[in-house]
Amino acid sequence: MRYHIVFSLLFVALLSIFLSSSFAGELADAIAMTPQGTEQGMINPQAQAGFLGIPGAPDVNLLWAFLWAVWVGWIFSTVGAFGGIMAGVGHITIFGLGDYARSFKDTNPALNKVLTDSIRVSNQWMVSLSALISSINYYKMGRLVLPLGIALALGSVTGSILVPVITAGKIQLSSYIGYFGLCVFVIGGFLFYETTSRGQSQKKSAKAAAKAFEEAHMKLKNKEAVDKSEHGVTIIHWSLSRIIFTFYGVEFSFNPVIPVVGGFFIAALASFLGIGGGFLFVPFLTSIAGLPMFLVAGTSALTVLVGMVVSIFSFMALEGVAVYWPLIGMELFGIFVGSMIGPRTSKYIPDIWLKRIFVILAIYVGIRYTSKGFLGHSIVPPF
Repeated sequence: MRYHIVFSLLFVALLSIFLSSSFAGELADAIAMTPQGTEQGMINPQAQAGFLGIPGAPDVNLLWAFLWAVWVGWIFSTVGAFGGIMAGVGHITIFGLGDYARSFKDTNPALNKVLTDSIRVSNQWMVSLSALISSINYYKMGRLVLPLGIALALGSVTGSILVPVITAGKIQLSSYIGYFGLCVFVIGGFLFYETTSRGQSQKKSAKAAAKAFEEAHMKLKNKEAVDKSEHGVTIIHWSLSRIIFTFYGVEFSFNPVIPVVGGFFIAALASFLGIGGGFLFVPFLTSIAGLPMFLVAGTSALTVLVGMVVSIFSFMALEGVAVYWPLIGMELFGIFVGSMIGPRTSKYIPDIWLKRIFVILAIYVGIRYTSKGFLGHSIVPPF
């Protein structure tokens, strides 16, 4: 199975290279229209080639790119969210690609757009690989609720396609970013409340399953045998009106219509903001579906994977957006390493602390969008 996955990824990558290379003229034209010189917003033909082969563009240290990608893969595969945002922090702020793209805002907006789209798709490649690896690992460990992930994915694909078509050119997003940041604070606060004794008392099934899982993996010596046992997710009833499954002896159930609708609205909001939506799927899975965090990361990853594949295809095959393969290739290697580590280390982190890690990152996201909406710029990276 692993070999089939590797070959599939290679095929997708080669296909994407072929499709995007046919649009290489767009990048060449944008470079040709840019004023030449050594000042900001200009291109010096004598400078060393960097990002996307552009003379004078940032030449990212591949070792740092690998290490940052390991972190991105680990955090996404551990909590099922924030992969795209962390990838963006690396590309936009740490590696300086954001400032470089903005330098052409006045001198050549076309090149600014090419660079911006390339950064966005690079983020999505990182998240999609992490989501794929995480989904496979968690499924093998019995920690992915497949029908729930599929239902969310169906709703998210529908929302991702319909919402941009219906609202394109009709809504000013900037008016809502600040309020969205405040909503993220509320989500983070609500999840923090769920880590308190009073909050946990209202999630008896999730608490019981988390306790059983923690006792099995943190106290038993034969941990590998536990991963492959029948204690993982077991579907005992599957219909259009009700799906029932067990996890470590605790029964859960849900109406598949609810995650389809939830996925639609989450994708709608994510489409407005240009994000993957993982940090919205996680609260849905914990608060509405009532799952323990040990099941959330894998289920969220599967949902994000579907959306990322659709988005990458749209950008590269339909819009001709190119990525810088020397950089993204090293980053994907780091993503692979981090995403293999995440599912294997998360089982040793208590459920309550998995939620608190999410809360900390939610505070970061909340600060970023709130400041960007109300102050006009983010006070935390990416600025």
